[in-house]
Amino acid sequence: MEIQKNLIKLNQNFQTKEEAIEFCGELLVAGGHVTPDYIPAMLQRNEELSVYMGNFIAIPHGTDAAKKEVLKTGIAIVQVPRGVNFGTEKDPKVATVLFGIAGIGNEHLELIQKISIFCADVDNVVKIADAQTVEEIANFFEN
Repeated sequence: MEIQKNLIKLNQNFQTKEEAIEFCGELLVAGGHVTPDYIPAMLQRNEELSVYMGNFIAIPHGTDAAKKEVLKTGIAIVQVPRGVNFGTEKDPKVATVLFGIAGIGNEHLELIQKISIFCADVDNVVKIADAQTVEEIANFFEN
């Protein structure tokens, strides 16, 4: 899993899950991974099925129909120390780490699988959430 350090952002703060998803999408656009049309598809994907995965992580990604907007596989990692609620007021699902992904073909499934395996250990999520530098986060995935 290739990590681009310019797509890792520390200490972000969002009022809404939509704002958080758009931020991840904008990073993927800036990195040359997707066209701007991928961002609405990321929001639509979360409406259809929450991108919250448990263990304080969310994996915003586009719909299947938006695959044509993916230029190259990429991942944005966003640290949200205060968390952002992907649930409801009555049933909060707070994410402190966001992985915005876009994959060519079935590569997005591989990305989700790798992230899920790594984050199945909540200690790994805490390490990312507590990381003080971009390099620290990048090093977790360079193996």
